[in-house]
Amino acid sequence: MIDESLRSGRLTLGPIGARLEESFAARHQAEHAVAVASGTSALEIVLRIVGVAGREVIVPANTFHATAAAVLAAGGTPRFADCDPATLAIDPASVAALIGPQTAAMVVVHIGGYVAPSVLDLRAECDAAGIALVEDAAHAHGASLDGRSAGTFGVAGTFSFYPTKVIAGGEGGMILTDDPHVAEEARIYRDQGKASFLTNLHTRLGNNWRMSEPHAAITITQLKRLDEFIGHRTEVARGYDAALPELGFAPVSISSRSVTNYYKYIAYLPEGVDRAVLKKRLREEYDVALSGEVYEVPLHLQPVFEPWSDGPLPGAEELCARHVCLPVSAVMTQGQVDHVIASLKAVQS
Repeated sequence: MIDESLRSGRLTLGPIGARLEESFAARHQAEHAVAVASGTSALEIVLRIVGVAGREVIVPANTFHATAAAVLAAGGTPRFADCDPATLAIDPASVAALIGPQTAAMVVVHIGGYVAPSVLDLRAECDAAGIALVEDAAHAHGASLDGRSAGTFGVAGTFSFYPTKVIAGGEGGMILTDDPHVAEEARIYRDQGKASFLTNLHTRLGNNWRMSEPHAAITITQLKRLDEFIGHRTEVARGYDAALPELGFAPVSISSRSVTNYYKYIAYLPEGVDRAVLKKRLREEYDVALSGEVYEVPLHLQPVFEPWSDGPLPGAEELCARHVCLPVSAVMTQGQVDHVIASLKAVQS
């Protein structure tokens, strides 16, 4: 398909991107999908559409920098919510104190590809307050709760195709929505705010947020294998689930109502174990590299967000400090899983 895009001369906003949008929407049970340049741009576009400029947006403290950065880029002010270590998501109990007359939206993040049942409580909070629920589903391709796909619980969901993701398109992102107005506005914003592709009449302050046709070609081939990828990652996770409790690790408990894609396999450390020392020994002595945390430092403690920090958030701080992410991928062998488990046992002895 990359050759097809090069031969066609349509290197952006062409037929391959349109096919990707149609296929992604169908796989995730949504009416519309709009392909864009990145997961970050997807989130900023949605926040612009729901009108956060000059208003506040509730954001989990335990998420990547881009979630809050998109709020600021869209003209909003982030309000950091505490997180529940059991679900990795916003703690619903922390939300009421943050909602006020200036609140425009809440962003929920499906960390590690897990759609926790608490998203339904958060949706109810948003509905009661008359604010928009936006899903940062950058980790959650193919994940679901009660048979309902990630990205379909709010006004829109946003996905990333960064190289580390379960669907790795190189670069790129996607906006998923059932609202035709949101979809149409997103198409305008992604192409410099133009009213249509062939005009220079600009109706929005958009940007170059287009996905290229070669990136769409890579992504659509990955999408075709999404269920295969999730199935293999789940098998890896089952091996860890069986072995880790005996080693004192506490894997995050996934609700039976949820299907996770295991973008990350997350477990809490045994009491007294120093994460940095553990990671160093695993790498140097056993050639096992643990992937990056989700996340090591919560947003309210990141220097760049200090002006918007309202004080300690103990749930998010505990979550960030106490977990590790074990290796997991769609090509990991059983032998490699066994080696990781044996290495963890060795460093614990």
